[in-house]
Amino acid sequence: MNKMEINETLDLKGVPCPQNSARTLIKLAGMDKGEILQVILDDGEPIENVPPSIEDEDEYKIVSTEQNSDGSWRLVIRVERS
Repeated sequence: MNKMEINETLDLKGVPCPQNSARTLIKLAGMDKGEILQVILDDGEPIENVPPSIEDEDEYKIVSTEQNSDGSWRLVIRVERS
């Protein structure tokens, strides 16, 4: 992945579902078009549930999903709204 500027980071390790999806969507709603949000999620339910909730919204695009060395996940999302 080419280097992109991360505008905000949301560390949701230890946050249960569905709070992590809600917090991610609230954070994205306050961001401007073209900005990038990095979200750190736990393995299991969070990484299974948050990406589909983001993909359901036409205003956002998941740019990358990768697992960190500690087992958590890094989700990079771009705001695409017009």
